[in-house]
Amino acid sequence: MEGTCLYLPVVILLVQCSPSFAVTVTTNRHKVEVEEFSDAVLSCTFRTEKDQNPRIEWKKKGRDVSFVYFEGNFRGPFEDRATIDGATVTLKRVTQDDAGEYRCEISAPLDTVNLGETNVTLKVLVPPHTPSCEIPSAAVTGSVVQLHCRDQQSIPPATYSWFKDNLPIFQPRHANATYVINSHTGVLEFKAVVKEDSGRYSCLASNGVGSPKMCEGKHMTIEDVNVSAVVAAVLVVCLVVVVCGCGGYLLHRSGFFSHPTSTMSFRPKNHRISNTPSPSCSEKLAFRRQTWDPVIFCFYPWTLDLPTRFYFNPPPPPPPPPPLPPSPAPVTPPPYD
Repeated sequence: MEGTCLYLPVVILLVQCSPSFAVTVTTNRHKVEVEEFSDAVLSCTFRTEKDQNPRIEWKKKGRDVSFVYFEGNFRGPFEDRATIDGATVTLKRVTQDDAGEYRCEISAPLDTVNLGETNVTLKVLVPPHTPSCEIPSAAVTGSVVQLHCRDQQSIPPATYSWFKDNLPIFQPRHANATYVINSHTGVLEFKAVVKEDSGRYSCLASNGVGSPKMCEGKHMTIEDVNVSAVVAAVLVVCLVVVVCGCGGYLLHRSGFFSHPTSTMSFRPKNHRISNTPSPSCSEKLAFRRQTWDPVIFCFYPWTLDLPTRFYFNPPPPPPPPPPLPPSPAPVTPPPYD
């Protein structure tokens, strides 16, 4: 009996000091990569201390946190195309809109530490689309020519390779090569094309997802510079310039570009101005008379709107008054007898 009493405090102490297990949430894949329009499995496993029916929630992070699975139902765009097994979620026919970071949360109210979570990142891969190719139809020997190939929809970004007449164009192995290929931007640049570079060019885009895609081939022709045609064109341009210059000079000498000029004088207010211009110009003339401005520009309709300059002379001084007639001599009355 005494031995039992000695062990009883030890048993009580061990029970009180026994460790409590927190909710444990894990995933076997923190990063999931799937092709577009395929199914994506977001795994989530958990272990609780006491609660056998914990609450399971899935959320998607973005600008705002949105529910994927809440209170036993899928929400939003996942309502009709997702399933759950335990805490693992399967998304059907994923698209680029589904890509992002997801969080699995397990809440066990009966446990000592009642909340656990884990994150899963979903990346949706897009196979290459048919790239757009920019290939000039013709070029001149010795010029710099660039061929462009682009596919802006593939994820991860595509790499590009070029073909001439259905044969691959390999990366140059020496620095003084006549062309350069950038497999990341899709640019094929010729530093100085020659006639041997003529041919049918096409571009292939690939990113390791799905099958590569090639654009439709286009023919590029390299032509020599026609020196005689260039010289003839320069001579024609020079001749036209000379003829136009001589013609303009002769017209200027003949007075073709000079403007008609007329001289007008002030008249009394009730008199009309001779050589009267258009009404608008008459108003200007009246205004100029008041301001004593000796020069005004007007437009006559019969001169094709060429400006006509009017010069106003100040009014002449009044004539001197006529001389007064001599006063008559005083008349002396005859004397009275």
